[in-house]
Amino acid sequence: AIARVLLEMGYQVSGSDQHASSYFDALQQAGANTYLGHAADNVWGADLVIRSSAVRDDNPEVVAAKATGIPVLKRADVLELLMLNQLPLAVAGTHGKTTTTAMLICMLESMGQDPSYIIGALIKQLNANAKAGKGAYFVIEADEYDYMFLGLNPWISVVTNIEHDHPDCFPTFEIYRQAFKDFLDRTRKNGSALLCLDDPGLKALLPELSTRDYQVLTYGLDKAADYQAHNLHVNKQNCPTFDLVFKTKEGLLLELGCCSLQIPGDHNVLNALAALAVIHRLGLPMDKALAGLAAFQGTERRFDVAAEIDGVVIINDYAHHPTQIRTTLQAARQRYPNSQLWVVWEPHTYSRPAALAKDFIQVLNQADQVIITQVYAAREVDNGYTPKPIAEALSSGKGQYIPDFTDVVAHLMDRLGQQDVVLVLSAGNAPQISALLQKALEKERKAANQADGNDLNED
Repeated sequence: AIARVLLEMGYQVSGSDQHASSYFDALQQAGANTYLGHAADNVWGADLVIRSSAVRDDNPEVVAAKATGIPVLKRADVLELLMLNQLPLAVAGTHGKTTTTAMLICMLESMGQDPSYIIGALIKQLNANAKAGKGAYFVIEADEYDYMFLGLNPWISVVTNIEHDHPDCFPTFEIYRQAFKDFLDRTRKNGSALLCLDDPGLKALLPELSTRDYQVLTYGLDKAADYQAHNLHVNKQNCPTFDLVFKTKEGLLLELGCCSLQIPGDHNVLNALAALAVIHRLGLPMDKALAGLAAFQGTERRFDVAAEIDGVVIINDYAHHPTQIRTTLQAARQRYPNSQLWVVWEPHTYSRPAALAKDFIQVLNQADQVIITQVYAAREVDNGYTPKPIAEALSSGKGQYIPDFTDVVAHLMDRLGQQDVVLVLSAGNAPQISALLQKALEKERKAANQADGNDLNED
């Protein structure tokens, strides 16, 4: 995303990655010089090297750059430079920050505000994850990992929730919580911080923010929140509809309009409240914002319906933390109330399932059937950990540990029924399972259609 913004700002950009991807190809088409694999020669001629948090100090390009005096920066070091001429709007939180950021971007785009933005997923209706706009605002998904968000100085900061995550970077909840507090304290003087009052972690943090030189406001279903959702119900698509209400300092409740979403789950009501609260703080027209939000189609790998074949629905979702899995399951129950829910979970990193095993067992038990694959190591080194004990601990024999993706698809093909929903939960490679399952189901349907045709011919 940073590379795309730099390209659109007119800089020459080169870069490397271990594997090709749609993002890699898109950057190449946009004019970047791209290399597959990391090599010292790749940094020749560069004025600056920017590395992701997954790139270690011993990476050959990092070593070569430092040896030749080329500055090597992490994301936190460079983001403020991108936003010098725009007002930063930053969305942080353990969960929900991607969708909330995308909602805010889409509303601003629908109103012709032409924002710059960086987000950790492809926004469906914009077909982009980054842009160098010419408007007044720069919207960014403020990632806490590696303290990236401490490189920001937001005009408006949002925190959706605080729940311990990334134990490899934040060993304790206290360290994790302090990082979010430090992020909030980077909000500009006379700016605004928006916190979800429904979240216990943020509710406990509020008293510690009472003497800040920025305005602290809240949102949520809690009747004490400054921004509230009233008359919450589901529409014909089994997605949430609610009235947006703002509580003034005098306690008056002002109705700002009705919001109807195209994506399911009560957690998305909170995401929408956060994004709408930002729009209200900016003083932009709420009717236009609500119309833009009503058209919001979601982001890639966030309750992303990949296929629907003969009644079987396949959904990709980025959920890789117990709370994320719980909210995704709740959304699926809301959207598909009469379906059997299959969860295919690819654990992300070795440290997270090892540290949160009990929580994963509890939430996965809420599915009807569960398949757990091999771990996606991401930035971690294989330490021999296996999630098999989590599968074995699930009730009623519903859990299966099937490391290989091809075997997962075979298992599903033998057991899937009509109207079943398959949730592929992964921040790694498991969307490959969705693609393989889709091909297998289409092949099965084609064979059935041919058999029916042959029967007709014989008749």
